Amino acid sequence: MSFSIKENLNHFKKDLASNVSLLAVSKTKPVAMLQEAYEAGQRDFGENKVQELRDKHPLLASDIRWHMIGHLQTNKVKYIAPFIYMIHSVDSIKLLDEINKRALSANRKIRVLIQVHIAEEEEKFGFDMGEISRLFNKEFIDNYPNIIFCGLMAMATFTENTDQIRNEFKSVKKVFTIIKNNFPELTEFNELSMGMSNDYKIAIEEGSTMIRIGSSIFGSR
Repeated sequence: MSFSIKENLNHFKKDLASNVSLLAVSKTKPVAMLQEAYEAGQRDFGENKVQELRDKHPLLASDIRWHMIGHLQTNKVKYIAPFIYMIHSVDSIKLLDEINKRALSANRKIRVLIQVHIAEEEEKFGFDMGEISRLFNKEFIDNYPNIIFCGLMAMATFTENTDQIRNEFKSVKKVFTIIKNNFPELTEFNELSMGMSNDYKIAIEEGSTMIRIGSSIFGSR
């Protein structure tokens, strides 16, 4: 059976509701594969390494929306600030400070998602649930004039226990809704980036607006 990136993309997109977008996770994949996905209509691509993102960006169409989904070190923000569409993996105040600084230098505003740590694995990053609840207030929002807070991102525990996965996603949706309702000035706080190839259906059922799919589109690494 032949492998088709276009068919794989269509497989996901045909079942997605209008409020759910597909982020093609293209990390480690060659530019030719991204070009094939682009020609099939895909515009949102996710990378997890700054150097790879920098290398691919000038080789592909200017209307691609690049998403940084991997752990981002503060000293590397400057390399992607001029062109990045959205940073999903904001996991510290220090990183927020740097993004705001570099966005100002680039004379633009950068969209971010605050990463929430909900998984059992310690190696996964993000603010914990209590921190998220305390983080947002008017002073906090006003501190970052060059940042557009667009929502939350989370990764569930890697487990076959679907009840656990569902409960983890449900807890993020609850916090997301509280923030959205309490801070109407965050007019673009609409994104809940949850769900990957193994758990995206549960994520969508629990309120995800953006799923991150890699190997199911581009094949195994």
